[in-house]
Amino acid sequence: MPSPSDYGIIYNWDGAPHGYAQVPQSMENFLQSTYAPLQDTQAGALFWCIGEHAARWQSDELELLGDVHNRVYENAQSFTHTENIRRMLDRGEDPQAALVQRGRDLGLHVYASVRMNDNHFGGTQPQDMHRLHHTENTRLRREHPEWMLGAETSEWYAASWNMSVPEIREHRFTHVREACERYDWDGVELDWQRHAFHLPEDEAYRLRYVITDVQRAAKQLAQRLSQERGRPFYVAARVAGSLEMCRRIGYDIPTWIAEGLVDILIPGGNAGTETDADVQQFVDLCQGSSIVVYPGFDGGIPGMPTGPEAASTRDRMSVRGIASKYYRGGATGMYVFNWHADGETRRENMTQIGSTDTLRRTDKIFAATNRYIVYEGEWRGAYRRDRILGEVPVALKPTLTGDGPTISLEMADDLVEDPPATLQLRLRFNEWVDGDKVTVQFNDDELSVPDITYGVVYEPHSIGEVGPDVWYVFAMDPAQVALGTHRVKVILVERHPQVASDLVLTDVELAVTY
Repeated sequence: MPSPSDYGIIYNWDGAPHGYAQVPQSMENFLQSTYAPLQDTQAGALFWCIGEHAARWQSDELELLGDVHNRVYENAQSFTHTENIRRMLDRGEDPQAALVQRGRDLGLHVYASVRMNDNHFGGTQPQDMHRLHHTENTRLRREHPEWMLGAETSEWYAASWNMSVPEIREHRFTHVREACERYDWDGVELDWQRHAFHLPEDEAYRLRYVITDVQRAAKQLAQRLSQERGRPFYVAARVAGSLEMCRRIGYDIPTWIAEGLVDILIPGGNAGTETDADVQQFVDLCQGSSIVVYPGFDGGIPGMPTGPEAASTRDRMSVRGIASKYYRGGATGMYVFNWHADGETRRENMTQIGSTDTLRRTDKIFAATNRYIVYEGEWRGAYRRDRILGEVPVALKPTLTGDGPTISLEMADDLVEDPPATLQLRLRFNEWVDGDKVTVQFNDDELSVPDITYGVVYEPHSIGEVGPDVWYVFAMDPAQVALGTHRVKVILVERHPQVASDLVLTDVELAVTY
């Protein structure tokens, strides 16, 4: 059996396979759907979401999923997902127990993944929770709006639990404890990042000890279970992508490491892939301990633009580039979250990103960090927790000294040892028109005239020849792009005098093909 140091890829399933078949779903259908993306890949562990707020087993202390509205559901999706679980229980079957056994038969470790403060309530405010028909709503949440964060956090997450309330910490730990005690998992993940709004925003750093309180209780539980079962029971924690963001949210990572409260640290995004997790920071902090670091991916990369490649190709190239960068920072392996897949959908990446050997000589994109923010509509405020030091998009302003923004790009492939077929530096500009003049420097050397191609053309018909977005593409000599960090400076020389809007640099990337 594997150990955390050699999982390769950790695959987190959010429980979606319960909704992949008509009611009533057979146990075999459920297990096949769950493990299809992992079989014959580099995955060594499955982290299985055991539910958000209600239990998926008969519990003496927690509400049973579906009971809050007497098994009447808000939509067809909730009906299918929840009734497939409930009818398994009605038949005397236990999906968690079957899941663990199938994983063991396949040679995988299987963990219970507990979302510590999931909020999929669509921006509902605490005072309105009693009227919300939602399968993951609970009587506790409807009866105690004062235990939610309310105005003390981002408006979309107002209905998130306030972890400074002792009753809430006890309630969430009960969910962890029951899941761990009832089933023969190999460990438990405390997923603090789904979603990372736990404490009054202005008090989170000072109240960080209350999050540590739950993390410490989970480790004590794991130590007891290890002794009782005669084998290791590991604790994983998914946290923010940098120590600075961890401090802001209330995760005291230095204390967790010093006290050994975690075995696997998973720096990642609150919403979408965190493309610039500071892996080296976490690895350095873990030196001298047995703690391993598994950064990774969410279902997609928010803000990723259309480009010369098809969207699916760009996504795979970007995943490989990010994974290569993270391995260079000392990552043990990769963690994937929300990668909804069957046996083929994600197979290419699932057979590559678990090892630096299999990433070698694969096509990649190494991109600058995009600071993606949603201010209005659904999930407004969700991305505030991620990529706080993103370098693009950035408006190009006239300067007194002829300066401009300098963007960092990390090359994680050795292009001397593995010469590529093509190597391109690409810059994408928004609100560009013919007549705009910019200078691009790469490591202080000014580059020659680029190839310029238009990106997405004007909607709604997308049949025009021009649009507001263009790509500058420079063919690069691999000798110019060594392993490590490179600087790309972009200077606005002249803005077209008839255009009042800013010219915006939205993306900078190195694309490598072999």
